[in-house]
Amino acid sequence: MKKKFEDHIQNKVYEYRVLKRMTQQDLANAVGVSKQTIFVMEKNNYSPSLILAFRIADFFEADVDEIFSYVRKDEDDG
Repeated sequence: MKKKFEDHIQNKVYEYRVLKRMTQQDLANAVGVSKQTIFVMEKNNYSPSLILAFRIADFFEADVDEIFSYVRKDEDDG
């Protein structure tokens, strides 16, 4: 039997950005990525690199694990 992993990273980027009254473009410019990257990240369709996660956390003056969390989900295949 194979294990199928469907783990992912959830984030609170949208919540932090809205609290600062920033646009996606403002945040993108601040952390050096495109607006599209912020958009897909906020929809949980993109997991950032560690560097980007730390950049975002640093920008919001928060710990990485306050914004990003690992969700483990694995199932046996078969």
